[in-house]
Amino acid sequence: MGHTCEVRRAAAAIALTLILAASAQPAMAAPSGGKGAAPSTLGIDISWPQCGTSVPTNQAFGIVGVNDGLANTTNPCLSDQLKWAAASKGGTAQAKVQLYVNTANPGGLNTASWPTSSTPQNPYSQACTGGDTPACAWQYGWNRASEDVDTRFAPAASAAGLSADPAAYRWWLDVELDNTWKTGGTSADQTSNRAVLEGMTAHFTSRGAKVGLYATAYQWGQIAGAVPASSNLTGLDNWRPGATTQRAAQAACAAAPLTAGGHVTLAQFVSGGIDYNVSCVG
Repeated sequence: MGHTCEVRRAAAAIALTLILAASAQPAMAAPSGGKGAAPSTLGIDISWPQCGTSVPTNQAFGIVGVNDGLANTTNPCLSDQLKWAAASKGGTAQAKVQLYVNTANPGGLNTASWPTSSTPQNPYSQACTGGDTPACAWQYGWNRASEDVDTRFAPAASAAGLSADPAAYRWWLDVELDNTWKTGGTSADQTSNRAVLEGMTAHFTSRGAKVGLYATAYQWGQIAGAVPASSNLTGLDNWRPGATTQRAAQAACAAAPLTAGGHVTLAQFVSGGIDYNVSCVG
């Protein structure tokens, strides 16, 4: 019996050593995509491409796209995906449910949704009369954000049993070259693009919502350029994409912000076809 006890003690010691060694390892391995549970400290973002597909569960927080890929469209699965986000387990400094919206600037393309009047007064000291001007670009952004809140999000949130108050959520502006922008690289082009984003930001903040910017540094530079201190884009939090591993996403938390006074609070990485997100705060 004494020998048997010695063997058991040795086996138990080895097992404890292995458990402690495993628990000491940082959770840096890329998570598997598809069905199953997400690592408990990571968030996931989904939108219309995930309609009808299985996505991981047990995420710490969920970020849901309001649009169907374009700034004037609606994600057809918005209500169901909001329910998914609301089931997030929490445990980080991030809100469990967050939102993102597509952005664009179609000025000069005779777009039906381009504004012809100003409501409310814009910061460009001129009225919008339908021209390809910063005043109309600002109004276009305001109008898209208004639709995002009242036409798209509010009905879906109510159907999902969640608060329809936009002030209860963080709204991220998805700024990518895949959508329509003025990309000639001139100061006038970038002023026009910024005006759209400023109009959207103005509407969301007028409703009490927090606003953040999602963009790579390169795409932000091409679209918005240098942002003046007077812009309401100054100081906004950043959600930074582009990483392919969790380690790279964590490194992106230390990236320079897109605008002065801002902070990188989220960083995205893609693994197994799933968008995972690292919280850079808390």
